[in-house]
Amino acid sequence: MLVRRIARPLLASSFIYGGIDTLRNPQSRVPGATPIVEQITEVADRQLPVQISKDVEQWVKIDAAVKVGAGSLFALGKFPRLSALLLTGSIVPTTLAGHRFWEHDDPQERFGQLSHFLKNLGLLGGLLIAAVDTEGKPSVGFRAKRTAERAVAGAEASYEKASKKAAKAQKKAAKQAKKITS
Repeated sequence: MLVRRIARPLLASSFIYGGIDTLRNPQSRVPGATPIVEQITEVADRQLPVQISKDVEQWVKIDAAVKVGAGSLFALGKFPRLSALLLTGSIVPTTLAGHRFWEHDDPQERFGQLSHFLKNLGLLGGLLIAAVDTEGKPSVGFRAKRTAERAVAGAEASYEKASKKAAKAQKKAAKQAKKITS
């Protein structure tokens, strides 16, 4: 559909541009990302059997690369649901790290951060819609369920047919047995 071909690149443009800018200058994002990375690595260290990197700049670069890669795939319409999910997973920590409006006392700064926070929530909403968009085709789950139902119906029909044949053969065998004994 034409709308998807236009809307996907428009939605992806913010991620691609922001990702490229961050890859070129990751140091500008490190201070904002530090508290989020520290929280994530702390939880991961307690729950995972392996230790993960605590290098904030590395995490910022990984996030930027995900935005560029998934954003490009999304814009091109390649794996749109998967790329939308990847972008969804990327925008949440970015929003929490970069737009902490609740920490600002200056009304103008607070308003600017709140505006960016709400803009990112809008992008998140668009990504969630894109992540579940099956483009008018039945989802994999629906198709699997329908196939299973058809298989069950086919098996039941085969069973009924076989039961009728068996009953017919049994009657015939009973008639022949009666003839022999008489």
